[in-house]
Amino acid sequence: MSVSTTKIKTLYILKALLEKSDEEHLLSAADLTHILNQQGLSADRKTIYSDIETLRDFGYDIEQVVGTSKPGYYMASRDFELPELKLLVDAVQASKFITTKKSRELIGKLEKLTSEANAKKLNRSVFILNRPKTGNETIYYNVDQIHEAILTNKQIVFQYTEWNMDKELVPKKNGEFYETSPWALTWDDENYYLIGFDSLSEKIKHYRVDKMKKTHVSQKERQGKEQFEDFDLASFAKKTFGMFGGKDEKVSLVCDKNLVGVMLDRFSRDTILTPVGEDRFKITALVSVSPQFFGWIAGLGTGIYIEGPENVKKDFRKFLDDIIRKYE
Repeated sequence: MSVSTTKIKTLYILKALLEKSDEEHLLSAADLTHILNQQGLSADRKTIYSDIETLRDFGYDIEQVVGTSKPGYYMASRDFELPELKLLVDAVQASKFITTKKSRELIGKLEKLTSEANAKKLNRSVFILNRPKTGNETIYYNVDQIHEAILTNKQIVFQYTEWNMDKELVPKKNGEFYETSPWALTWDDENYYLIGFDSLSEKIKHYRVDKMKKTHVSQKERQGKEQFEDFDLASFAKKTFGMFGGKDEKVSLVCDKNLVGVMLDRFSRDTILTPVGEDRFKITALVSVSPQFFGWIAGLGTGIYIEGPENVKKDFRKFLDDIIRKYE
């Protein structure tokens, strides 16, 4: 047997162990010999044992089970364990900014990271059909352009779109191109967002990546370095409701005690809870005051009260009054 044939034989054994073996599915020396024979390669038990030892010496965790009715070998550890792959599959399925087609492709690639038997446990793609998914395939190109701009310290240019009555994404501002300095990408409220610095308004702004069109890297250098030196993405997400911007305010909220979990989930476990009587507590949090914030407050009903500042209370009353007038 030539040296090249010996190398190929070892690789086929590795391929078989990766694809067909796990703790519940063992491959005996006879099984591996049969697999090699199907590829036109000859082998015996002695060479199988030698090849497995070579793979072990290289670092593969191959275990042997003996003393059973069907002894054999299996790949004991992989880069990703089955529970980790399940988490990744669930994340792909839940991501509405990933198209149905791309979701299936990504799940198919994840399945190749485990055995064929375990891959069947991962194949839950039937659920994708009942989940809202974007139809915009350009999101992957957008992400690539954004990463390139960040890597090369350049700005990006793009058209920003919105839905019309014909359920089509059409450019905003009559097709005018936006220009921004990209600094981060974040996943919030089931959407993917670009966080960047707008030099015209001198503000940090965010854009939904799936609504960006004709994205390309500019030759202009990025701006906003000072604004992003101490930028905390987690804090930005906590204060911004549904990624709708507004004026930042320190707002005091008085809540029923049954809303402790809601407040900690929203503003983090580091939030200070100050008791107010026996059944209520108060928190002070930095929020981006917007209609989405007011809608969140309204959704919690009488269990929460905006204590201050006064201008936020006034704006909230106007928000409620405007809604009530729609029903008069």
